[in-house]
Amino acid sequence: MVESALVGWSRLQFALTAGYHWIFVPLTLGLAVIMAVMESVYVKTGDEFWKKTAKFWMKLFAINFAVGIATGIILEFQFGTNWSNYSWFVGDIFGAPLAIEGIFAFFMEATFFAVMFFGWEKVSKRTHLVTTWLTGIGAAISALWILIANSWMQHPVGMEFNPDTVRHEMVDFWALVLNPVAISKFFHSVFSGWMTGAIFAIGISCWYLLKKRETRFALASIRVSAIVGIIGTFAVMLSGDSSGIHVAKYQPMKLAAAEGLMDGGERAPFSIVPGVEVPGMLSILATHDINGYVPGINNLLDGYTTPEGVVVPSAEERIERGKSAIEAFSDYRTLRESDPAAAAEARKVLDENIDYFGYGYIDSPEELVPSVGLVYWAFRVMVGLGCALLLLMVVVLWAEFKKKLTKMTWLQWVALFSIPFVYFAGQAGWIVAEAGRQPWVIEGLLPTKAAVSSVSVGAVQTTFFLFVAIFTLFLVIELRILIKAIKKGPEIENQ
Repeated sequence: MVESALVGWSRLQFALTAGYHWIFVPLTLGLAVIMAVMESVYVKTGDEFWKKTAKFWMKLFAINFAVGIATGIILEFQFGTNWSNYSWFVGDIFGAPLAIEGIFAFFMEATFFAVMFFGWEKVSKRTHLVTTWLTGIGAAISALWILIANSWMQHPVGMEFNPDTVRHEMVDFWALVLNPVAISKFFHSVFSGWMTGAIFAIGISCWYLLKKRETRFALASIRVSAIVGIIGTFAVMLSGDSSGIHVAKYQPMKLAAAEGLMDGGERAPFSIVPGVEVPGMLSILATHDINGYVPGINNLLDGYTTPEGVVVPSAEERIERGKSAIEAFSDYRTLRESDPAAAAEARKVLDENIDYFGYGYIDSPEELVPSVGLVYWAFRVMVGLGCALLLLMVVVLWAEFKKKLTKMTWLQWVALFSIPFVYFAGQAGWIVAEAGRQPWVIEGLLPTKAAVSSVSVGAVQTTFFLFVAIFTLFLVIELRILIKAIKKGPEIENQ
């Protein structure tokens, strides 16, 4: 797909800020659960060891939480600076969940975070425990509203186009909230955070074992984290299955790209790697039926008829109908005061073709195909690393229960060096989700090239490199503070 320099740099800048932000979000979601479980054990048993253990992970949570807020604020500003056409066109819809996230979830997090972090000796144990859990719930709710907004971009629902205001306007708030894509994406993202937090905590705990420090603390942290991580990973798989069904239904081009599937059909194979396929598996994953029909890239471009007799128009036909919609919209705007009858006729044509409005900005069918190689391999990195990390957590938990982990130095090293790979898996998942829906900023509704602001390429390039410097500084600062806190340790006697 050929795109302008402005679109390319704007996309690259958003990818940069979103990618950096997602370094911090999953760890926040995961550590929130781990520290809350540990504090729950403390409240139940009264053992001060668990209080100190929870406080240590809470300290790392707080460091990560603070930097995550800073990166998230910068990310949201770009909707007004780099994507103003998008914000104007659908701001009435997209802005609602972002506003709720800011007003409700953020303040909920901030309020309970303050009590959690500073209130150990100021409130009762049970009250403090409640605030710890509510901090984690607040973080999840914050993620929920962001993911509702993102999922609407993947599968737009609950709105109507108003040609008089040239905006899409919300007509069904609950359709937005209960969007099936949002539900599966929420659980997939939150539980992937559990996995991230678990791998992080296991890796750090294994560092203590390698240093022969705070052994009881390390083993207890590994036990809790591995259980949380294994539960979270299986939940990721279940929600991933649901997400696959939704992608097949609402974003078939993304699915075809993720599989490198040029020509689809019934009993579509699943590609493990190029040249290695499992017959019928893609049909099972996409439709829960081995005989299910899955269109390939060529089918989506040329048009096809489903086994149920549903005719899906070709890309060229969709583009032509989109151009008809844009032309009718222009005529309506021009004639609505001078010739109401002609304007009404133009409005009728617009309404008949409104579903293809966004296609009118597409110049050729080839633009509708995302980067197949990027999406294909990102999907395999995500799944492959996810399976490998699940196996690691199972082995580590088994070794801990068998009291063999302290002697398995090789496994401790593997766990420590696995920390970056859980982040690679998370980033790969977002590459599939976002690069896989190109050229659309809103699936089938608004192409990316029509959503950018009228700013100079130089301005975007300047802010891009500025953000590279700022975000890298944030990351370096966080890592230095984290490393310092980890080296200091949980201040528990070595046992």
